[in-house]
Order: sequence, then C-alpha cells, then structure tokens
Amino acid sequence: MPPRQPRDDRSATRLRQFGARVRELRTQRGRSQEQFAHDCGFHRTYVGSIERGEVNPSVLNAYRLADALEVSVADLFA
Repeated sequence: MPPRQPRDDRSATRLRQFGARVRELRTQRGRSQEQFAHDCGFHRTYVGSIERGEVNPSVLNAYRLADALEVSVADLFA
C-alpha cells in the first residue's frame, strides 16, 4: 500500500463521514466486518481502514462497497 498522504481537515472529516456511513449500513444489515470484506473482495483490515476514515477508496472500490451492501453509490454519501 502506498504511504498515506497528509490530508487537510475537510478531507479527513469527509473520509470519516464516508467510513461511518459504510459502517452504519453494514451493521444495519447485521454483517460482520470480516463477512462484509469477503463479500467485497477486500481484506478485513482494508474495510476497517475505510470505516475509520484512514484511507480514500477509489471510485471502483466505492462501487464494490455499494454492491455488497445492495445500495447505490449515492447512498454511501447520504
């Protein structure tokens, strides 16, 4: 994984909000982080990093998250 870039406060806040939304949708569906990661084709630690707002997932990975949650990509940003 490439080294993490420093982020400004607004970017960091947005990543945390996105991650919190992913976690909210995942837990609403009663899925463990491990099962959800498997369904997305990701490693569990990557999903954890997304949910904590530590990484900035690509657009394609956002679609994989949405598909596994059976929601639109727009719902991840709601």
